[in-house]
Amino acid sequence: MKVDLAQVEEAAKELYIRALKVLPPDIKQGFQGLAARESDAGAKRVLGTMIRNIAVAESSDNLLCQDTGIPIYNVWIGRGVEVDGLALKEAIRRGCERATREHPLRSSVVHPITRQNERNNCGRGVPVINVDFSADAALAIEMVPKGSGSENNSWLRMAVPADGVDAIKTFVVDCVLDAGGKTCPPTIVGVGVGGTADLCVHLAKVAATRPLGSRCADPEGAKLEAELTQAVNTLGVGPQGLGGDATAFAVHVETAATHITMNPVAVNMQCHSARRASAMLTAGDIQYGY
Repeated sequence: MKVDLAQVEEAAKELYIRALKVLPPDIKQGFQGLAARESDAGAKRVLGTMIRNIAVAESSDNLLCQDTGIPIYNVWIGRGVEVDGLALKEAIRRGCERATREHPLRSSVVHPITRQNERNNCGRGVPVINVDFSADAALAIEMVPKGSGSENNSWLRMAVPADGVDAIKTFVVDCVLDAGGKTCPPTIVGVGVGGTADLCVHLAKVAATRPLGSRCADPEGAKLEAELTQAVNTLGVGPQGLGGDATAFAVHVETAATHITMNPVAVNMQCHSARRASAMLTAGDIQYGY
């Protein structure tokens, strides 16, 4: 299969708009589950308001949140897929720019020093484009607009290996308490464990943007997910930080092997508007999903 770059550009544009307007089904189901289990009357009302906001945004074809975020595109190139890698990235960038101009979307991206805004949601290193490979005979693209409210609540700790898993648990709980209502909870708490410092932070982002109901492929990571999810939802932070049981939809963990003298742990959070959209490109066809 040879990739049609015009198709890629169109998909990149469409994915940005779709992600900002339609919340994935797993997140909607997560809201319903939290509301059903919530024991605090005030928190139940807050969750009800948040659920109503989602429905109104979708019924009026409006954005779920005014923050268009940092655009992140995750790309998987399948077996037998022929594509010019540099041209692929250029096509995604053009699609991102078109979404911003043609919709139009608020441009949230600025130069880190001058704060100059090019009004296209692009800049040095942005959109973020992560490329990996898959066994599918297709090109898959996932788009995640990561808002600043959640992204500002990110942490890395190079823990002492001798402190073991307790150091990981304590760090995660402390981060959730530190974030409080600033991440617009209920959140998805992404935790990276292992690797190098940069890999660990990347793993936390992958974990934070995974679909609800998914599990860490590492059995020890999956066990840690369950323990941390229970712990975090006893902290009383609650929806929008106003108190209650529903602090997080879930805690997700991703792991990587690390050095014997290292124990890196990172936390990256996703807000309640856990937006994402995906596309599968095959010969002459695009299938959209979440």
